[in-house]
Order: sequence, then C-alpha cells, then structure tokens
Amino acid sequence: MAEINTAVVSARDVQRLRQAASVGMMDAKAALTEADGDFDRAFEILRERGLAASAKRADRTATEGAVGSYLHRQAGRVTIGAMVELAAETDFVAKSDEFITAADEIAKHVSWANPTWLRAEDVPEDRLDEERRFATVQAENEGKPEHVVPRIVEGKIQQFLRQNVLYEQEFVNPAVFEGSVGEMVTQLGTRMGENISVTRIARLAVGER
Repeated sequence: MAEINTAVVSARDVQRLRQAASVGMMDAKAALTEADGDFDRAFEILRERGLAASAKRADRTATEGAVGSYLHRQAGRVTIGAMVELAAETDFVAKSDEFITAADEIAKHVSWANPTWLRAEDVPEDRLDEERRFATVQAENEGKPEHVVPRIVEGKIQQFLRQNVLYEQEFVNPAVFEGSVGEMVTQLGTRMGENISVTRIARLAVGER
C-alpha cells in the first residue's frame, strides 16, 4: 500500500504559493502537500505541470481596467448594489467585451456572496489566530485525538477563507464559471495575456450595516 502523505500545510503557505505562482488554492495546496511543505519544491512542481506559467505577469503594472456593477431588484426597487474594480495592463484589454462582462459578473458575485476581504493575505493575523483558537477548543471538546487537531484546525481556516475572502469563494454562478473567483481571474489573465486582478469592491444592501 502506498504511503499516505499527512503533511500539514498551513493556509499562509498556500496563499504565499498561490500569489507567487498565480494558481488556484487547490493546486497550491496539492503541490505543497506533495512537496511535504517545501515551498521551492512545490513551486517547481507547479512549473513542471505548466500551472505556474502566468507567474511572470505578476510583476507587471496594471493601471487600466473597468468598474463592474450589479443592481439586485426586488418588487420594483433596488435592494442590493455592488461595484468591482477589475484592473488590467492595457486599455485594449480593459475595453474588451469579455473583460467588461467579467467585471460585471464578479460584481454580481459580490452582491450575493458578500466577501469581507479580497485575498487571504488581507485577513488580519489576529483574526486568523482567533479562528484557530476557536477551532482548537472545539476539536478538543469533541474529543478529537491530539495528533489530528492541527489538520482539523487548518481545515477550519481554509473553510473560513472560502466563506469570507473573495478570491477563495466559489463563484456563485457555475453556468458562467466553475471554480473560485481567484481561479476565474487567473484564467481571464491567462487568456488575455495580462496581469488582471480585482483591486477594490464595494457593496450596499438595504437593512445591512
């Protein structure tokens, strides 16, 4: 029987690799797990699989873009509004129908999913520490074996990120894209050959503060 890799991969390591290689969360986590947590080896694994080919675009400046918007109407009135700034390197790309449509679709996602942060690295460390403490106490109270608690805690952190971070959230309309918003943006950049990213979001909803 093949040996099972039980290396614990932290959420921070996953996000660091995602940012460096411009890949999705699951690809980054799988590479780190295969590399037993070795960051450099994990990056090489992604390169060998052709998944990190877009990383070289990350250092290029994106000063163009478009503002996507979405208004949710209920009983003849607008009850939720969302806006997203989607950045690109050139106005040629920023003015394209595909780019503008993507910006509007991400705004629609923001209106539904209500993310708190853009990327995992934007989440304050003290908030993650708080979530880790809560998850640890919960696992211990449930009588989980001590050696599995770290994996349970990191699993809870990944779940927290998927619920609250735009780039980690599953895109709400699978008819448009299946995967996370971060993966959607990465694939858009790959197709258009530019450094594309969400730089700002805003959301208003009636009755919410």
